[in-house]
Amino acid sequence: MKSIFAVFFMLLSLNVAAESISHRINDEAFESYYLSPDANAPLVILLHDWDGVTDYEKWRAEKLYQLGYAVFVPDLYGAGIRPEAIPDRQAQTAKLYRDRQRMRTLIEGGIEKAKMLGANTENAVLIGYCFGGTAALEMARSGLDMQGFVAIHGGLGTPADQDYKQVKSEILVQHGAADAKISMADFAALGIAMERDKVDHEMIAYGGAGHSFSKPGNDKYNAKADAESWARLLRFLESKLN
Repeated sequence: MKSIFAVFFMLLSLNVAAESISHRINDEAFESYYLSPDANAPLVILLHDWDGVTDYEKWRAEKLYQLGYAVFVPDLYGAGIRPEAIPDRQAQTAKLYRDRQRMRTLIEGGIEKAKMLGANTENAVLIGYCFGGTAALEMARSGLDMQGFVAIHGGLGTPADQDYKQVKSEILVQHGAADAKISMADFAALGIAMERDKVDHEMIAYGGAGHSFSKPGNDKYNAKADAESWARLLRFLESKLN
């Protein structure tokens, strides 16, 4: 039986101008993913979850492409590094959690590559799923100039040496209220931190939804929460991008 991602790719194969992008950041090789309907298309920077740039990110990217968005999915692990075992995924994310400056540098390098390819990085929103959601909040705190940020079932903790005082645009947080890894206490703490720093933000908790509620095939997949979070994401993009 074909996965939902394989079926989607088959249906789109005749009309999607997608390509893997090989590039280098500080002399390291990376393999990102890019789609663009035209040079002036509004841009979504999509940060991958803990298994790297895989079919899930490409599936989400192509759904956005069909709606007229350019999408760049920066590789944050390195060319050929697509961990499958949970300990390997944990090891890859741990490297970036320990070195937040490297995380920021790789994301900024990916955005710069998108710009070199002709993407309109001034008319862009940055979004991320799971690990990518954590990274999206990291980039918001860094003061990255985007039209908005979206974290979808990502980690919500704020490093002790960081705050939200440099955030330049609205943050949308989508969280599973039944997430066993990231609690509603974490959710509330993030809200308090953003309120304290006067950040324009919206936070949504989906009742009954677990950690990776948006990923089909995952045992925590929640179709209702996925549909509602996707619809809210699209409204957010429509409100932020020209």
